[in-house]
Amino acid sequence: MRDRATATITTVVVDDESLACDELAYLLRDFPEIEVIARASNGLEAVELIRKLEPELVFLDVNMPGLDGMGVVRRLRENDVELPQFIFVTAYDQYAVEAFRLEAMDYLLKPVDRVRLAETVERARRAIQEKKAPELPPVSRNAPGAAPRTKLLVRANNRNFIVDAGDVIYATIDDGLITLVATNIEGHSNYRTIEDLQANLDREMFWRVHRSFLVNINRIKEVVPWFKSSYQLRMDDKKHTEVPVSRVQTRRLRELFKL
Repeated sequence: MRDRATATITTVVVDDESLACDELAYLLRDFPEIEVIARASNGLEAVELIRKLEPELVFLDVNMPGLDGMGVVRRLRENDVELPQFIFVTAYDQYAVEAFRLEAMDYLLKPVDRVRLAETVERARRAIQEKKAPELPPVSRNAPGAAPRTKLLVRANNRNFIVDAGDVIYATIDDGLITLVATNIEGHSNYRTIEDLQANLDREMFWRVHRSFLVNINRIKEVVPWFKSSYQLRMDDKKHTEVPVSRVQTRRLRELFKL
């Protein structure tokens, strides 16, 4: 584990031309705050990598066969994926307006100039740092006067069951529907978002390890090393479900279990 983990920006480079991809990755070696965790050679591969790895920054070629760079951003938005900072890289300047309409961090022309790249990396570093700032307060921050709930309603088989919050192993959301998995029952929650659910529970016990998962820390059975220095949590349910840990939450995982 590196001492500068908090300053590292997890990055994916996407370009269908392998030489261009290699050259940009080589230039990025001059920036210790940048960690290139993966490369993609087409838009579809980029979408899958971004969904799996949750990078903070993506250098994205515009012109690619199949799904182009603009299409990658649109596809991620359609799938309600939390977007990283995007920097478009292309040999053509006519796409700049569209890139910024998609809220791109920057737009670099090939061949990439080192000085210009340094300016872009610094902008990305500041933006990512500001984005992380609201997540820095302590975990235990329930609203003043609002005690965490000790009971939750779970809908299963057309019945409403009441379970102890401590018996909940994890919760996950898919297509706007939250599934609660407890020790003796699995069903749906009446909460609409993971954020709302977490806000009503003990934040010392329940941890948002991924945008789609909230886990009970006391119900983690095993920490499983995964892809590119990331981890999954094997939970203490009957299926031994493996829950992904986002890159942003990996540092807390290491601190929690002294990895």
